[in-house]
Amino acid sequence: MHLFPHWNWTPGEKVSVWCHTNLDAIELVLNGQSLGVRKVEPYCHVEWDVNYAPGTLEARGTKDGKVVLTTKCETAGAPAQIVLTTNRSSLVADGEDIAVVAVEIADAAGRLVPAASNIVAFAISGGALIGVGNGDPRSHEPDKAAQRSAFNGRCSAIVQVLKSPGEIRIEARSPGLKSAVLTLQANPGRLRPAV
Repeated sequence: MHLFPHWNWTPGEKVSVWCHTNLDAIELVLNGQSLGVRKVEPYCHVEWDVNYAPGTLEARGTKDGKVVLTTKCETAGAPAQIVLTTNRSSLVADGEDIAVVAVEIADAAGRLVPAASNIVAFAISGGALIGVGNGDPRSHEPDKAAQRSAFNGRCSAIVQVLKSPGEIRIEARSPGLKSAVLTLQANPGRLRPAV
């Protein structure tokens, strides 16, 4: 079940809310008040036009009349911190292995700030920063740089190992935000065969 869009808008603005799911029906609830139940046709989505009010927008999915899955979107506050995650924390120290580091601009409660465009600077030790990105098709920022602006609250960095085992430390900073540090481990391992 996927509910979108995010839930940061102008109060009173009409927002088209969509939910994609393979369940039987979805009930949409805004701040505890039901906005109605929609039956899901196979291979289709359900949608509502909702007058935005800050808070929590929740979708409750049912199968055979029972709620089996819920998902929600919450209104985020002002950007306060950087959150780093990765697709893997253990790498092979062969000089080629990489990890993609996902960067989110979050509020004080850890919620993604969907309109954030803060510039994030990266400092790497024990490895190499080989690329940055943010998914913005209008961006003219270089993909090989030590910083990248967030797009819709997100950006990323690609970190490559060296040929020696050890810890790789990634630090992300942005003015006015709490910085974040992520550590990866480069382990001895078999070198990949030459192509």
